[in-house]
Amino acid sequence: MKKVVNNWKRWHMNQLMVLSFSLLVLGFLGIVYAYSMDADISSLKNELPQATVFYDLNGEVASKVSANKNEGIPISQVPDSMKNAVIAIEDRRFYEHHGVDYIGITRALIRDIKARGMVEGGSTITQQLTKNTLLTSQKTLKRKVDEVFLAMQIERQYSKQEILQMYLNQIYFGDGAWGIKHAARNYFAKEVKDLSISESALLAGLIKAPSALNPYHHLEKATQRRNLVLTQMKKQGYITAQQYEQALNEKINLNNKGGDPFRGKYPHYVDQVFDEAIKVYHLSQDELLTGGFQIYTELDPALQNAMERTYQKDYLFPKGTDQMVQSGGVLVDPKTGGIRAIVGGRGEHTFRGYNRATQLKAQPGSAIKPIAVFTPALENGWKITDMLKDEPMSFGEYEPSNYNHEYAGEVPMYEAVKDSKNVSAVWLLNEIGIEKGLDSTKRFGIPLEKGDRNLSLALGGLEEGVSPLIMAEAYSAFPNNGVRIKAHVIKKIVDAEGNTVAEWKEKKEKVTTKAVSEHINTMLLGVVEHGSGKNAQIPGREIAGKTGSTQVPIEGVKGVKDQWFVGYTPHLVGAVWVGYDKTDEKHYLKTTSSAGAAIVFREIIKEALRDTPSTSFDVPRIDGLIQKRQEEEKEMNRETIEEHFNKGAKKWEEKWRKQKEKWEKRWKRIGPKINY
Repeated sequence: MKKVVNNWKRWHMNQLMVLSFSLLVLGFLGIVYAYSMDADISSLKNELPQATVFYDLNGEVASKVSANKNEGIPISQVPDSMKNAVIAIEDRRFYEHHGVDYIGITRALIRDIKARGMVEGGSTITQQLTKNTLLTSQKTLKRKVDEVFLAMQIERQYSKQEILQMYLNQIYFGDGAWGIKHAARNYFAKEVKDLSISESALLAGLIKAPSALNPYHHLEKATQRRNLVLTQMKKQGYITAQQYEQALNEKINLNNKGGDPFRGKYPHYVDQVFDEAIKVYHLSQDELLTGGFQIYTELDPALQNAMERTYQKDYLFPKGTDQMVQSGGVLVDPKTGGIRAIVGGRGEHTFRGYNRATQLKAQPGSAIKPIAVFTPALENGWKITDMLKDEPMSFGEYEPSNYNHEYAGEVPMYEAVKDSKNVSAVWLLNEIGIEKGLDSTKRFGIPLEKGDRNLSLALGGLEEGVSPLIMAEAYSAFPNNGVRIKAHVIKKIVDAEGNTVAEWKEKKEKVTTKAVSEHINTMLLGVVEHGSGKNAQIPGREIAGKTGSTQVPIEGVKGVKDQWFVGYTPHLVGAVWVGYDKTDEKHYLKTTSSAGAAIVFREIIKEALRDTPSTSFDVPRIDGLIQKRQEEEKEMNRETIEEHFNKGAKKWEEKWRKQKEKWEKRWKRIGPKINY
């Protein structure tokens, strides 16, 4: 009887659990339905994109994105081979689901679990359309939920053919080609209706990774992807075995003339224009891609081209193991804050992908010393000739050390900067007080967290970290008499009707005095001419700057995690970071300095300013101070040697006197006894 009661209780509990779960599911579906009913998808009506044109600082066309408004085409002009190729590889259950493919998501999840990683996505064509046209690119839970709701609403208001038409007219196919009509012209110089099965499969394959699979640069990868699409088309019954074999063996004849030479040009810079337009001026990505805007920028084509050419020289960068060593760099005009050039990474570019020049968050190492230590010290009465301690010491539990573990006892400030003495910087920050260092760092625009209130600030030990753009903007105050101007890429934005919808307003702040900035210039010139930044030297040109590096935070591993060089001329500031995106036991830089970043900086500046006359900072140099100190050291050494010699001579003279007296006494005693 007791067993029957227990079984009944278990059955009852199971029923309650099933009922509760069912109510939760129904509640969730109710919320989904209500939310999706109110979703705004009105902007989809303007589905045919209008080109957005980017102008450089001289007002000349520099780049374009999207396609012209008349380049969209109705779905009736798209051959079945093109439609079927996209569906086969991107959304095989397109005609069966209602915006969200729960079966597809489950299948992708199971495969990801088996592979122990993200190997397959679950987004439908409708979800992709939603993401590309109605939402931002931020990877947040809210955006993913919005994507699901909006996809369901789109499916209720539009037919499958209308959705496919909107998708094909707006998806990015790489090489600056937005939309299927522009892609067909760009890659094959054909109208969409004339695409073969093989060509349709190749274009459909590009959607997953348009830059990495660009057939102009990666034909073999693009061909492999085409073959996968053809396999899926045959497997799903869209083409016969004979059509499959014929398409598989068809030679890929690309249009060697290419498309518009401005489309897709300067992609890293364009990415930053998009980010600034979205974050500062509150335009959406869809508006920027389809609204026909004219965006006037601070881009200098000569500097941008020089930077891109430098980043194509693999020999300048440390050799990686099984991964490419990455880098990001930026050039800024200190007088205006205009960002003149950006390269966000090495290798293939992904539209609005990870930009290491602007989005990186890495510890700056010793590159922060002029900002966090030496500027506030000079502001508080210290001189560049004042002596700083340089010996092993501890500050509570914190025990900094020089990178080469060599110490001079004490050194003048300019020498501590020149040779990047870690202990001297920490000692000086402790002397002036951590609050003064924090205040200076904030004034220069370096973001700080609560945990940054400690002496490791002197060596760049930040919790959050910085990007090359943040460092370049901070350093721009030194060649600009202590005034920091907010760095930016956009001058103004004009809409398709000619109305100015956004315009840059200068934001500047006096972060230190002209006198202090000149002292910093003097010391940082010394870094490049005589110290740790020698690899950034360019004969005949004055370069000031500071190196920086951070150690691998793994016990037992000796190497460098981040390499930095932030440098400047009187009219141009640049910052370069070199390292791995993710540092571990196998991926770190073997060199113990920031030489690599300094070399990359040197090549960028040398190429960028090749035809520009050299200008001077008009500040005293430390050459005379170094020479005077060397002479003083020689004099001290000479006096020491003379003193040592004199002591030795007196010692031997005294010894000889005593020996002589001894001999004389002995002669007096035995001399008369000798028979001559």
